[in-house]
Amino acid sequence: MQEPASLKRVLATLFGRPDEVMLELGAGGELLVAKLRALLSLLVLGLPLAAGLGAQDTTRTLVGLGAAVFVNLMAQVWLALARNHRRHHWLPYATGAYDVTVTTGMLALLALEQPAAGLNSMVVWCFYLFAIALTALRNDGRLTLFVGSLAIVQYAVLVASVLALAPHPVLSIDHGAVTLRAQGSRLLLLLMMTLLTSTIVYRMQRLIEMSGRDGLTGVPNRAWLLQRLPRMFEAARRDGRTVSIGLVDIDHFKRVYAEIGQLGGDRAIRHVAEHLRGMLGEDEHLARIGGQEFVLVLLCPIGSAWERIDRYRRTLAERPFPSERGGDAVVLAFSAGLAAFPQDGGTASALLGSADRRLQEAKRSGRNRVIARDT
Repeated sequence: MQEPASLKRVLATLFGRPDEVMLELGAGGELLVAKLRALLSLLVLGLPLAAGLGAQDTTRTLVGLGAAVFVNLMAQVWLALARNHRRHHWLPYATGAYDVTVTTGMLALLALEQPAAGLNSMVVWCFYLFAIALTALRNDGRLTLFVGSLAIVQYAVLVASVLALAPHPVLSIDHGAVTLRAQGSRLLLLLMMTLLTSTIVYRMQRLIEMSGRDGLTGVPNRAWLLQRLPRMFEAARRDGRTVSIGLVDIDHFKRVYAEIGQLGGDRAIRHVAEHLRGMLGEDEHLARIGGQEFVLVLLCPIGSAWERIDRYRRTLAERPFPSERGGDAVVLAFSAGLAAFPQDGGTASALLGSADRRLQEAKRSGRNRVIARDT
């Protein structure tokens, strides 16, 4: 049974960097939001044109038309940037701040003409809620908290400024009276929307995290690995670095299962995973892709990777796995095949294929060894 999430864990998830799969989905969400923004901007363009047909105030119509043209131009800029998949990591924060600030600017323009219109315009104010809700499509809790906080701060400053500068009482026939109670309720609604959207993002992050993790060992699984590797290859190609892949298979594991049973075998797999995890450096990863198969993703040339993995192969035998019920400790060993990007392939499937071919050679050669070159 899953334990209820503590506040500390929820905040750590929301403020932490999203999972790689979440970032990939969030990039698609950013593009979807950009397309929706472009569509809404086209609709906004029609408002001053329609209002200008029967209006006497040409200046007001031209100002409204100019603002609508600006909004449409910016919508096309954001759309063009969003099409470059995950190239601009700052883009969701920039567009989120833009959506909130444009809403505040529209309310401020209304307030300059009529203070009550700026603070009691429910239609324009609702765009704050839209801006906060759309952050859920980006799958980043940090973004939701940022946009929600920005909306609360900007609207609070707007309310304080209008109430300080406008003559009292602030009211109009069309928009009614402005009261502190009503404005406080709006700020509370913004806070509630931020918390609600944050909860949705948190649940999505937890679901993706669980689907991308191996239930037995807690390390990433095959699905997570296949999502992550292309991004690592792209960064390595950009920086001129090498990424080495190590495909690790525990030797004679069926025999180990037969000797110590299923529960003992599961403990042995966790033992090997913890041992391999100890060799990882910053931004390096371990994933479990099968029953007793693991993949090591190391940011070093294949020669250095061979030395590191072979050293851990030897030290694994020096740490016999203690079986339950006071039985003899079990000595575990593994074989491994290595491949390097880009020398051995430019895709995840090509590299894993090369590593698997060398792993099979290690098994045919007697197991308990690491092979980094084709023989």
